Amino acid sequence: MSARDPIADLRRIAFLLERANEATYRVRAFRSAAKALAALPAGEVAERARTGKLTELSGVGDVTARCVAESLAGEEPVYLRRLVATEGTDLDEAAAKLRDALRGDCHTHSDWSDGGSPIEEMALAAVELGHEYVVLTDHSPRLTVARGLTADRLRKQLDHVAAVNEALPKGFRILTGIEVDILADGSLDQDEELLARLDVVVGSVHSGLNDDRAKMTRRMLAAIANPHLDVLGHCTGRMVSSRPAGVTGPGDRGHRARTRKESDFDADAVFAACAEHDVAVEINSRPERQDPPKRLIRRALEAGCKFAINTDAHAPGQLDWQRFGCERAALCGVPASRVVNTWKADRLVKWTAGRG
Repeated sequence: MSARDPIADLRRIAFLLERANEATYRVRAFRSAAKALAALPAGEVAERARTGKLTELSGVGDVTARCVAESLAGEEPVYLRRLVATEGTDLDEAAAKLRDALRGDCHTHSDWSDGGSPIEEMALAAVELGHEYVVLTDHSPRLTVARGLTADRLRKQLDHVAAVNEALPKGFRILTGIEVDILADGSLDQDEELLARLDVVVGSVHSGLNDDRAKMTRRMLAAIANPHLDVLGHCTGRMVSSRPAGVTGPGDRGHRARTRKESDFDADAVFAACAEHDVAVEINSRPERQDPPKRLIRRALEAGCKFAINTDAHAPGQLDWQRFGCERAALCGVPASRVVNTWKADRLVKWTAGRG
């Protein structure tokens, strides 16, 4: 029996643990082991496995070493086999069709802000999922808890993304973007010149979530009227108790498990403005957000809004969370024709450029 690739198996295990919303330390164990082995010269992994010296490496423990030994023996690691066997139930037909229609993800984070993985790793995970593009939307400066990007750091990131795109598989690309804070007066937390350069701008409220109804409505309407805003992110700001207490994914400093009520705003006015200004309403797929709730998805649909079904992923395995957003969208009758990330990248970028 020929050997498998033990590094690929370790990374696959980490991906499936992230997708299943497992605890950070479990994911980190497998990613750290994969990183340690990838740094070794050719042949040393097999030699260490043969002599029982894998666990002498920093980042490799008994469980990960056993997985490596099983891979080298040509066997699917037991840990991986169990994860595959216990994957979630299949999507129903309507949700599956919507998921199949998606070509990319318009809201993702890297370790440049509060994500847990490098840009390259996020991109390659998106390739493996069959995406044609992924929009990198790290946070803006005011969100210091999430290491938001200053204008200077964002410029450096744009140069880095250009270089990474040159090395990615043909037919896939990273689109530039930002998750920009919607400030108290409705302005967007980044230089206008930089916002104009980006492919996709997602705007979200992260502070003052308990503002009164009138104030929050004015704030959101001002942001929606800004020609640089393309997608209104997780519009209610709510957190639901679907993630076990104390369990967070890698890099989820801004997404601790907790319950938080919805912000109060005039949904009819906000969705009417989104339709008028051609701003897409995000259907956020994170299990602890499920934002907006289904009743508001239906109201946005009735208002004539476009949508973006996004993961808000902070780690590679979370990129497969779009299934959760598709399930909710399908339940509300959202057609693929109203979802902007069912479009090819060129059409998406043409749409956002035409709005600015």
